[in-house]
Amino acid sequence: MKCRFIRYISVLISFVCTSGLMAQDHCATMPRLDSLFENNTSLRKMFEQNRDNFNLRLQQRKAASQKETDAQITYTIPVVFHIVLSDPSAITDAQIQAQLDKLNNAFSGTDADSASIPAWFKSLFAKSKIRFCLAQRTPDGAPSTGITRTTTSSSASFTYDDKVKYAGSGGNDSWDTNNYFNVWVCRLNDNLLGYSTFPGDGVDDAQGVVIDYRTLPGGSYTNYNTGKTLCHETGHYFNLYHIWGDDDGACTGTDYVDDTPNQANSSTGCSSGIKTDRCTSGGNGIMYQNYMDYSYDGCLIMFTTEQVERMESALLTYRSSLLNSQGCTPVTLYDNDAALLGLYEPAQRLCASSYSPLISIRNKGSETLTALNISVILNSEVKDVYNWTGNLASWDTTSIRLPQYAIEQGNYTLSIKLSLPNGKADEDTTNNALSKTILYYTPVTNVEESFEGDGTLPQGWDVLTNENTAGWQKEDGVASTGKTSMQKTADDYGNGRQALLRLPETYFTGVDSAYLTFKIAAAPAVSSGAQSYVDTLEVLLSRDCGATYQSMYKKYSTSLYTKNTVATTFSPATTEWRKDTVNLLNYIDKGNILLSFHVSNYNQSNIYIDDVNVFTVTVNPNLKAKGFMVTPNPTTGIVYVQFYPAPEKLQAVQVYTVTGQLIRNINTSGGALNLYTIDLAAQPSGMYIVRAVFKDRVEVRKIIRK
Repeated sequence: MKCRFIRYISVLISFVCTSGLMAQDHCATMPRLDSLFENNTSLRKMFEQNRDNFNLRLQQRKAASQKETDAQITYTIPVVFHIVLSDPSAITDAQIQAQLDKLNNAFSGTDADSASIPAWFKSLFAKSKIRFCLAQRTPDGAPSTGITRTTTSSSASFTYDDKVKYAGSGGNDSWDTNNYFNVWVCRLNDNLLGYSTFPGDGVDDAQGVVIDYRTLPGGSYTNYNTGKTLCHETGHYFNLYHIWGDDDGACTGTDYVDDTPNQANSSTGCSSGIKTDRCTSGGNGIMYQNYMDYSYDGCLIMFTTEQVERMESALLTYRSSLLNSQGCTPVTLYDNDAALLGLYEPAQRLCASSYSPLISIRNKGSETLTALNISVILNSEVKDVYNWTGNLASWDTTSIRLPQYAIEQGNYTLSIKLSLPNGKADEDTTNNALSKTILYYTPVTNVEESFEGDGTLPQGWDVLTNENTAGWQKEDGVASTGKTSMQKTADDYGNGRQALLRLPETYFTGVDSAYLTFKIAAAPAVSSGAQSYVDTLEVLLSRDCGATYQSMYKKYSTSLYTKNTVATTFSPATTEWRKDTVNLLNYIDKGNILLSFHVSNYNQSNIYIDDVNVFTVTVNPNLKAKGFMVTPNPTTGIVYVQFYPAPEKLQAVQVYTVTGQLIRNINTSGGALNLYTIDLAAQPSGMYIVRAVFKDRVEVRKIIRK
């Protein structure tokens, strides 16, 4: 049995050519495990450590003569059978029920063939408290038979690479493996009968058993068609190993169970009487009757006491969530029950003065749903009661787009509530309502925010989070200016989770330049080991009200930090802030934009934002015409040296007296700006020469100091 390979025996003498299947030397459960470990040494190390710890606990309990569980307890586990075939209807519900019965009889020790256990092994025969039921409900609560049917390619067959467990590779996705025992029934290639996962092998959504459909009761695999392949594979699922220890006859392997005799290799056929081999050459011989051997179905009739203890302990140690599953509990169906599954639109941020909710409903009632009232509620005020009509069968779902509703500026709670399915009282009101926060403010042309005002967030700002991310929050007592800033606290904040701090929607028109500036304070945390990831700050820009974003600014590691290291949390001093700038020139006259701060934070330290400004610059017409101006002229001290557009190849800005004395030199080779401020207040009255030195030329302007 087990995950065994089988082959047809071709012989020339026709009377020998009868059943056709024999076990080969390899089992797919162990090759699958080895393939997982091949390129993942850390997984192997973790698995082996967990296995050793598990074995040690069992040995300690055995030495102390302790039982882990109450003999009166029964553990019932929901099973879902995924039939994946070119014609999945070829497997009947009756066959699946017969397979489930065989599994329960094997584990409970009530199968009729257990009467054939030889006298010398009867003292080792044990009955497990583990039982199995066909799942009565799906993971999302719909009624179920515990059987799914998936049509796959007519030529499709599978092997132990787990492809049958995923819809994307021709199989069917698992139901929540924490709450269901998943069994896939398919055509396996290479004459493979089945394979299983072990507890803790690192692939959560692949946990379960795969068997060839021809091993089901009444299947076409003679000698392997009474359903005991699943009994064998379920033993693996609960941490049993092959009875011969997978050591290729060396007699040094182990199945980690003391009451099974040492055995050289897997058994074949159906033996009788006492059978010995090179590992157990006398006494009662080997236990070819054990479900964890490869004998024909007719000879597999028992689990031992320590095998049962091992399986039940594995259930409680690794798969205890199965015991809390509601999968075996039938769904209570009311006559009239409408459920609100989702409130998908509008998004949290509105960028127009109206909204049209998009919802999803399910008919959880046994009666066909033909009418329903849908209330639209804004800040506790009912805006509309929409009368939906349709034809929705029991447990079917549909999406409904509600009418357009006007909205004024402000922050709101939008609620949708269902009532009167088919004009009658809803018999389960716990699933009738959903709410979300939304806000709408008209776009602005500039933002100047230091987060000093009252309230959680300034007007027009919001935080968008998912997966219960902590998000951004105001931090009193930490600021670049004033007393308050915005803080993103340190937490494990990667792998698709997000927390966006979003500005009011802005637009720029009829200006020459536009910028975002902000103050940033960040530092890494002291770590005992190397960090695989580092804190990253991005400024994201959206032109479609947050549906999609593009990165405008991205800094991480040393380019982000304003202080070298901190011991724990980071609370910056006023000198530990930096001003950064994002150029928004390309979005002038391009419609509305939505700017956001996005942090990827990996258990390092807090990150702070303060003094956020979005502003525009309109260039003096004379500057546009000349490209280089010095104002005011004459001056009493302060002069502004301006360039338009941004000066390319500018090397220096210099100020000379008329006698040729250099009194000021600004080196710009590290990056030229549009504006430079020069203070001549300490200089005597008179004429001065301002020189703009480019790589390829020099431009000169005269200035009078009054």
